[in-house]
Amino acid sequence: MTVYLDAVWLLNFLLDMMLLMLTGVLAKERTKRRRLFLGAFLAALLVPITLFYPNTFLTGLFGKLIYSLGIIVSTFRFRSIYQTIKLWMLFYFTTFAIGGGLIGIHYFLKQPMMMTASGVLTFNSGYGQPVSWLFVVIGFPLVWKYTKNRMDKHAIEKIRYEQTYELALQIKKKLFHTSGLMDSGNQLVDPITKKAVIICDELYLKQWFSEMEWNQLKKAHDDLALHALPKEWEQYIHIIPYHGVEGKSKFMLAIKAEKLMIYMNEEEMVIPNVLVGIQFSQLTKDQNYHCLLQPQIIKLAAVYTA
Repeated sequence: MTVYLDAVWLLNFLLDMMLLMLTGVLAKERTKRRRLFLGAFLAALLVPITLFYPNTFLTGLFGKLIYSLGIIVSTFRFRSIYQTIKLWMLFYFTTFAIGGGLIGIHYFLKQPMMMTASGVLTFNSGYGQPVSWLFVVIGFPLVWKYTKNRMDKHAIEKIRYEQTYELALQIKKKLFHTSGLMDSGNQLVDPITKKAVIICDELYLKQWFSEMEWNQLKKAHDDLALHALPKEWEQYIHIIPYHGVEGKSKFMLAIKAEKLMIYMNEEEMVIPNVLVGIQFSQLTKDQNYHCLLQPQIIKLAAVYTA
């Protein structure tokens, strides 16, 4: 059997990079692109190591565990033992989940495919059978996308609706805290950017504005006079069209916040570049909360343990 190492290595590099990307997405961990490439490169090196040094320490169970831990630290850096172990376990979970999905599809379709201890080899001779290459090239991204979507939905389903959470918004480098309600009825999305929109009332948002700026903002909203927007805020203001309860088309002014922080179950969830819809009145008479959170923003959050 002829094995083209460059083709095997390139395929494994791409698959390992997607697995590390999915691990970061599910763990809500952000990492730089160069660290992602480094982690995928180290992971793909296991293929030539296995082929040229089949009896090396790294081909054993304990060696692979240590090597995979090095991949995680190289990709996401070491912040704490808990965070590293969580990412390590999640990396194996995504590998087994996607690998199991591919094997299941393989047996369902009965396509040619060969498994080895170091990964998936999708050829039997030469550059491989076109059907088997096509199977992995198409099947892997599909299973990857399905796994990500299912985990995103699971994260949203775990949210406790109609419960208030402590939060903070940073706009123009100023940070203020308040409380917000996780509202299952708030499905407002910017139709252009497809970003979820949270809604905050004037009692909270006025902290960022002078009295004159707020009056100008309110006049621009009430009179549809967008030229009346405060000059200092023009680059931060977005217009969000939506349909009201009565079915009429309306629009809402929204502010682009630098980041939103939600404190949930001793964890800090950080969502960058959030659109904040402006409610020119109070959300509640008792002022129990000042923001309505959109459940979809949870998918975009990076989680930090308190």
